[in-house]
Order: sequence, then C-alpha cells, then structure tokens
Amino acid sequence: MPDLLFLSNGHGEDLNASLIVKAIQTVNPQLAIAAQPIVGAGHAYRKLGVPIIGPTESMPSGGLLYMNPWVLVRDLAQGLVLLSLRQIAAIWRLRQQFKLVVAVGDVVPIALASLTGRPFVAFLVSTSSYYEGRLRLPWLTQRLLRSPRCRQIFCRDAFTAADLQSRGFAKAIFCGYPIMDALQGQGAELVLDPQCPLIALLAGSRLPEAIANLKLQLRLCQELAKWGDFAFAAAIVPAIDATQLQAIAMDLGWQFDGRDRLSTSVGDRRLEVHCRSDAFAEILQASQLVIGMAGTAVEQAVGLGKPVVQLIGAGPQFTYRFAEAQERLLGTDSVQTIGKTPAQPADLTQAAQVILQTLQDPTQPERCRQNGQARVGSPGGSAAIAGQIFSVLRQGSIDDR
Repeated sequence: MPDLLFLSNGHGEDLNASLIVKAIQTVNPQLAIAAQPIVGAGHAYRKLGVPIIGPTESMPSGGLLYMNPWVLVRDLAQGLVLLSLRQIAAIWRLRQQFKLVVAVGDVVPIALASLTGRPFVAFLVSTSSYYEGRLRLPWLTQRLLRSPRCRQIFCRDAFTAADLQSRGFAKAIFCGYPIMDALQGQGAELVLDPQCPLIALLAGSRLPEAIANLKLQLRLCQELAKWGDFAFAAAIVPAIDATQLQAIAMDLGWQFDGRDRLSTSVGDRRLEVHCRSDAFAEILQASQLVIGMAGTAVEQAVGLGKPVVQLIGAGPQFTYRFAEAQERLLGTDSVQTIGKTPAQPADLTQAAQVILQTLQDPTQPERCRQNGQARVGSPGGSAAIAGQIFSVLRQGSIDDR
C-alpha cells in the first residue's frame, strides 16, 4: 500500500512538492510515494522516479487561468474538462490506498485531497498574507482547512502562518520554503569578467513566451551597455536550444557563437550575453542584480538577497497583473517593476536607469538580504516539512472522519 499521495497544480507547486519528496526519500527511501500533478506533465516527480497515478497534459494556460481567464477557452478546446475528469477518476479509484494525502497549491488540490476521504496536509504555496496584508481564502478553502481530516497547514512564510493562527487556524505553521533548497550548484563554470557587475536574466520557462521575454531583456542589455561595462548571463530552459538562440540573434541583429554566447556591438563596447541551461544556481548566486520575467525563479532570487527589476511582457504569464502581484508578494525593497504595459523603448531606458541607481545604492544589499529572509526564508524547508509529515504518519490511528 502506498503511504503518500502528492497532489499539486502548477510548475512551482510541482517543484516544491518534489523537493519535499526528495527529503522524505533521503530519510526513508522505503516509504511508498505516488503523485498526481493537476497541471503539466509532472517532470519534477518523474525525475525522482515517483509514479504518476493518472493522466497528465500541458495546457496552453500552464495553470494560470486566474491571470488571464481568456486562455480558459484554449484549455477547454484542448480537452481540459476530459483531462480533469480522468484525473479525478484516477484519484477516486485509488483513494483508499493512501495513508496520507499531501496537497500542494490552492483550493484545487486541497479539494481533491478532501474528496479522497483520507487525512491530508495542505501546503499553501500560491497564497500569502503579503499580497494584501491579510490572507483572503475562498470560503471553500477555509472550510476544507478546518476539517478534522486536515492535519497540518504549511505556509510559505511566517507572516501568513501568524495571520492564519490569529484567525483560529491553529494547525498553520511555517517550516520554510522548499524552493530555496533547489539552489545547489552543479559545478558549472561561468567564464565572466570578475571586474564587471553580473546581471542575471530570467526569462521564464514557458515557450514561446520565454523567447519573447529574452529578446526584450537583450534589448535592455543593449541599453545598459551605453552606460557602462557589465557582465550578463541568462539562465534559460533547455528548450531554448542552439537553433532558438540562432533565431533570436538573427531577429535582433546579433551574433551567436553556436554554443552559448550572444553578442553585439554597442558603440565601442562589445556586449556579450552568456546563455546557459545548466547553470541556474551558479548564475543566480554570482549575480549582483536580476532582470526578472519569471515566477519561482524570481522568488529564489529574492530569497538569495538579490535586487530584481521586472519588465512587463506580452504574456500570457508575465503580464503587468502578474508582475504587480509578485512585487506585492516579495516586497519593493527587493523588486521594482517598470511600466504597466509591454515594455517599449522608453521603459527600457527607465529600467536601465533604475538598475544603475540600484547597483550604486550602498543600502540595497542589506535591505534585500533582510527582506529576502522575511519574505522567502533560508534553505531547509524541504526537510522541515518532511519531518512534519513523518510526525503525522507516526500519529497512527488515523481515522476516516
């Protein structure tokens, strides 16, 4: 009989869940774990060898229906309803096999966890009291979290846990944010000029949006090169391969060396941008500032104490609505958003000026460090949450109330 079933509904949710799974497997590799990602293909689980109990498929929205309801039409056309029904059927069919369900995300995995009739714990990855000063949970979510079958509520930050506890959710705790455990480098070597400040580019993970975002960021690099010498490194996803980079270079009038370097001339300066899909942690840790058009990766940058400047893209994910919400979540001490519409040349000029001012501000590093600790936290969350899950399992005598 499997011991745990993980349910999650998004890229960041899958990442957090997989890090908790990895921590559990490290302590007790004999524990049987299965998963059902509600959004996407579940690559984070598959890399760990965790069996997926039902169907998976990547939808056009990437699970971000709340950001742009119009993409729901595309999801429906691609079979969202049938996929959801098949996933629910798989969960229902196997519901009695699991000792505990771990719901990672929002009301969707929490509702499905409750549907099994089994005890569950919930990790509220996608919501925080930092957004509005007070957590606004849907009525259904509140009801499910107050259920006796809900044994623990994990929050993504201490502020949210304290908010929920003050409102009667005694089971709400903060153990850390697992994404900070995903920043161990793999030994990738960055050949960069140590005399120049390193600016990291985070363009996102969903294609073709990530390509459009990267082009926008490269134009900002050109603007910055007018003001001084900088080193640039883009942490890209493997899907942006050499063919894609060559096409980007041709579209912008740049050169591509056939491996990992885009370059162009700006006046008498030679501008180079290193594009690596194997050095995310190394790039982020070595950077002095991040140009961000991503979700989870920007959160990790803030957790490391890096200042982030956000450009607005055309979406569907990284729109002004997403960027503004992320700025509220992560705090203006760390995150600055330029403009409210897809970035134009004037926005790039403004962004360059903001970057220069930020790099020259002697108070910025300490403010970003303190803010990152409060908003995101330190490594160790995966093991701490795993320990709490072990405690719930050890309680035994788990009934079906």
